[in-house]
Amino acid sequence: MVATQDSNYISPEDYLKGEETSPIKHEYRQGQVYAMAGASNTHVIISLNIASMLRNNLRGSGCQAYISDTKAHIESINIYYYPDVIVSYDQRDKAFNNFLRYPCLIVEVLSPTTEAFDRGDKFADYRQMESLQEYVLVSQTRLNVECFRRNSEGQWVLYAYGQQDIIHLASVYFRCAVADLYEDVTFESP
Repeated sequence: MVATQDSNYISPEDYLKGEETSPIKHEYRQGQVYAMAGASNTHVIISLNIASMLRNNLRGSGCQAYISDTKAHIESINIYYYPDVIVSYDQRDKAFNNFLRYPCLIVEVLSPTTEAFDRGDKFADYRQMESLQEYVLVSQTRLNVECFRRNSEGQWVLYAYGQQDIIHLASVYFRCAVADLYEDVTFESP
């Protein structure tokens, strides 16, 4: 994320109104607006693969998967983010048009410019969402997936998956080969 030039406070209402007509997406953190950079083709392919498989898996369940244009609203700390994939089965989310407040699963495909933020402050912010059960980080440089799952004590436990593994997303009763998440992705040689 890159901070916009204007450092004045922007209300959540003004932010949401601006996003309706903005040609670029912005994330919102406690009155500050940050322009989002475009994604690589690899990033888009991985996100689409994940969203498509989740959509097929969730069909008829009452649970809905959304892609990168649906925001996650962390109401308790006044933040809006655009995750790559977000899933909710909470009926309260149906009342919102362009964001969710009660997701069970959030997936971020890591980019070189956002990886540290996705692992650090963004994950800390997402943990404020009581409904969130899993936070998944997907590498776009190698077959590697990290799933952070909230346990019954409220602690976040890491489940790491590599090239030969089957990923399990307990929050949405989903399993697939890690390799399937990377279908049609060609990695650059080191």
